[in-house]
Amino acid sequence: MLQEASIKKRVIRLPNRVNSSKTNIINKVRKLLRVSLLTKMVGLMSILVTTMILALGFYYNQQYSDQVWEQSGERALSVALSVASIPAVRHAFEDEHPEETIQPIAEDIRVETGAEFIVVGNDQEIRYSHPLEDRIGHRMVGEDNDRALLEGESYVSRAVGSLGPSIRGKTPVYDDDGEIIGVVSVGFLQEDIELTAGNFLSDTWVIIAGVLGIGFIGSFLISFHVKESIHGLEPEEIGKLFNEKEAIMQSIHEGMIAIDEQGNISMINQKAREYLQVESTNAKLIGDPLTDILPNTGLLNVVSTGNPDFNSEMWIGEEHFVVNRVPIFSDNEITGAVATFRNRTEIRELSQELSHVKEYAEGLRAQTHEFSNKLYTISGLLQLKRIDEVIEFIDNESRVQQEWMRFLVENVSDKIVSGVLLGKLNRAMEIGVNMTFDKHSSLLEPLLKRQKENIVTILGNVIENAVEAASLNKSEQPHVHLTFTDIGTEFIFEIEDNGPGIVPEKREQIFQRGFSTKSNSKHRGVGLALAATAVKDLNGSIFIEESNSNGTCFVIALPKQSVYKKGVM
Repeated sequence: MLQEASIKKRVIRLPNRVNSSKTNIINKVRKLLRVSLLTKMVGLMSILVTTMILALGFYYNQQYSDQVWEQSGERALSVALSVASIPAVRHAFEDEHPEETIQPIAEDIRVETGAEFIVVGNDQEIRYSHPLEDRIGHRMVGEDNDRALLEGESYVSRAVGSLGPSIRGKTPVYDDDGEIIGVVSVGFLQEDIELTAGNFLSDTWVIIAGVLGIGFIGSFLISFHVKESIHGLEPEEIGKLFNEKEAIMQSIHEGMIAIDEQGNISMINQKAREYLQVESTNAKLIGDPLTDILPNTGLLNVVSTGNPDFNSEMWIGEEHFVVNRVPIFSDNEITGAVATFRNRTEIRELSQELSHVKEYAEGLRAQTHEFSNKLYTISGLLQLKRIDEVIEFIDNESRVQQEWMRFLVENVSDKIVSGVLLGKLNRAMEIGVNMTFDKHSSLLEPLLKRQKENIVTILGNVIENAVEAASLNKSEQPHVHLTFTDIGTEFIFEIEDNGPGIVPEKREQIFQRGFSTKSNSKHRGVGLALAATAVKDLNGSIFIEESNSNGTCFVIALPKQSVYKKGVM
């Protein structure tokens, strides 16, 4: 039984070994047959060039050979017609010995024209002239005189005569009465014609060989250039890289769009289609202008300038994104640009909530600090037995707080905006800045999500800047005055302080990131840049004026019904 099991195992394993051996052999054969792209291109282009040049060479040779034969025949016929029209030749037929007259004339013409033979015969085909004089008086050979003697036709023929194969021009000889009395045959030997054509064609084949050599060299240079332009990669490697690139792009959790130098989409991944709300993944986008889906794209500016742009903000619909744009270079020339963008709406919402908590915390801290001072004041008054003054002090503080709260509740409909304004009031109070609102201010128009987020950013940063500027005033009470209204088609905000002001030459730079007028400018120059970005996102405007107290007045105008850009890619 054990022997049978062992035999069965060997039988089972045998096909596996055979298959493995076959596979190894096939793989080895494939490796041997695998030829580099350079070799393939050189070989294929050389075969193509050789085939074309040889085909053209054979065709040209055949055409030239036919042309030589045709020209030789026409030349022979032309000489024959000339001889037949000579009066001395025609009249010699009436002599007792015509050959004595005709032979010298024919030989002179033959030598002059280079013909192989000029034979003049009578109507019985008896020769009166021949290059070999001993053949005069004998019958003409070739059996191709009937058309001339019987039909009076002049023509070109090929036949084998006494001197060998030749091409001949035949024409009849007429007497004065118009009767056919003989025939003239002028010929060139086939051997001489072929030799003449061969001598010329041998030079042609030398030229063809030279062209083939140039073609082989050109094939190698072109193939080498192509190989270098694809970084020495083989077709299989290129295909593998392409598949890997597609897999990577589709697996990235960020949107990605690439364009060429004309601004047409050359690549877009699935995530980008989702962000742009393209209904079908099969929708035709490749090759379409990017401006068709993103009219105000910033990628075109990257292509034109070659400058990258990192961590820029944009909106697509109601979603907030952060985009990075970089140019694509090839041989130090810009061939396009690519943008990657990721959704920041959720992070922004969390950031805004944290900002609001921070505002509330700062407000509570300021209130705690301020009320501590007030409690010390009340404690001191109580120790001095100034009861009436204590009561008046408490009533006055309560009235101020209630007036602030009542004003914000009645004139600002959005709670988040109210919270920011209340926090800035407490912040100003904490550092000794008197902050007031114009009593006619109002912001009752309902705000969209995008408007609310940007207005919070704008007010928070601009008011903070005004409070810090006012706190630098040592000659009088630091003061910030805020006016806002939603009457008309725009939200208008004016934040005025009595700080040192901003010189006119620096007003254009004040909204640049990193620029600050304060002496300790480290980690500064961000707030107003963010405010300017938020104003631009709402299609609004912000500018600086000199306040009535020689300080600074920021004027901000935001349209209520903003025509939002779909996105700035």
